[in-house]
Amino acid sequence: MRAEISFGKSLIGILFVGLAAAGCTTTPKPATTPAKTKQAQAAKVTFNYTAKDRDCLKRAMYFESQHSDEDGYLAVGTVVMNRLTSGAYPPSICGVVAQEKQFAPGVMTREVKPQAEPELATAADAILLKGARHPAVKDAMFFHTDGLKFPYDNMHYVTVAGGNAFYEKRDSNGMLETPPPLPSYEVAMNYVPGESMLPPQFDALIPSAVPVPLPAPDPMATASTAPMRITAPVTPPEPSIAPEPGMPIAIPTPRPAYDSVMLRGEFPVNGG
Repeated sequence: MRAEISFGKSLIGILFVGLAAAGCTTTPKPATTPAKTKQAQAAKVTFNYTAKDRDCLKRAMYFESQHSDEDGYLAVGTVVMNRLTSGAYPPSICGVVAQEKQFAPGVMTREVKPQAEPELATAADAILLKGARHPAVKDAMFFHTDGLKFPYDNMHYVTVAGGNAFYEKRDSNGMLETPPPLPSYEVAMNYVPGESMLPPQFDALIPSAVPVPLPAPDPMATASTAPMRITAPVTPPEPSIAPEPGMPIAIPTPRPAYDSVMLRGEFPVNGG
């Protein structure tokens, strides 16, 4: 009896072990997750800009947004950048803004009120340094004063800001009629220093390959203007003849060094 019980226990143990082994072999193994590979970041398209380009951007934002606010400034600035990066317009900010019959008349020459400068500078730096864009403007490269109506069916309006209605030109299939602009994350703005906005103050101080002619010596000039070579201390003689009234007296004015001249005053910006 005990032998039969022991044999039964042994048989049950063998069957249990067999089933357990069969279960282990049929359990699917979890799939291994592939290691994440770091994708190479695409190079950005770089556009150069100067201090004059920054001023052109501010002028477009100021005169086209009816002197509104930062929201209106940013909307117009986005249109300027959309045109710049589309490839269908001039390759510089000033070229875009100064293009004939595109922006407000006198945009390059009229006076910008000093009160608007802080907000204009903030909006311009946000666009140029941080890549800011007005999100509602999207790919729009055109706008007009809000409230006006036109009979064209290709004007796809996207938003209103700063007193302007912004629109994209799309065909009957909904496709842009102009090359799309680059998104801001694909654009890098590179500042190019050394571009002066000041007009020359002294023509004679501009470096030139053509020698500047010097005036002929004045025969009526006094001896103090003539070059003298002194080899030993000389006591100047007492003047014996005083100059007559009305006699021209030449006063030597040395030409200052070019790199030491300080230009003073403010000058209006010329359009370009």
